[in-house]
Amino acid sequence: MNTKAMQTPDSLASIVNEVTRDCLITPSRRISRVVTKLFDQELRPFGLSSSQFSLLVLIARLDGASRADIGRANHQERSTSTRNLQLVLDQGWAEEIIPVKGRTRPVVISQAGRDLLAKAMSAWRAAQAQARHLLGVDGASAIVQVSTGLPVEELAG
Repeated sequence: MNTKAMQTPDSLASIVNEVTRDCLITPSRRISRVVTKLFDQELRPFGLSSSQFSLLVLIARLDGASRADIGRANHQERSTSTRNLQLVLDQGWAEEIIPVKGRTRPVVISQAGRDLLAKAMSAWRAAQAQARHLLGVDGASAIVQVSTGLPVEELAG
């Protein structure tokens, strides 16, 4: 007999109680939105969003990675990665190198991107301090530790 078919469905109150008590996605998304807003507000005077700032740092760190490698390292679907990367390229903050041979086109940070990161660091530091205050030492450390341990994923879509 299929025991799953015989189980009684959870009541709405039971579902709400369990999700409210144990859900990881809802609070992690809420934290993400609040922290993102802090960084966006600080970086806005530089014409940057927090996602663009993070992407520029990733491009600089990977130093010549392909679009696919950047997307994988950033845990983004191909369409999201392509759209975000194109905005950075269009602003002239990064460049795609046309290879003499081969198909891979490495993406590198441009001088304009380097200059922008240098100018925006004071804003990043201010947002970082606000976020650390909001999250507390343990919360901030936990986020960094979990993030560092995430595996690089294959691009979806």
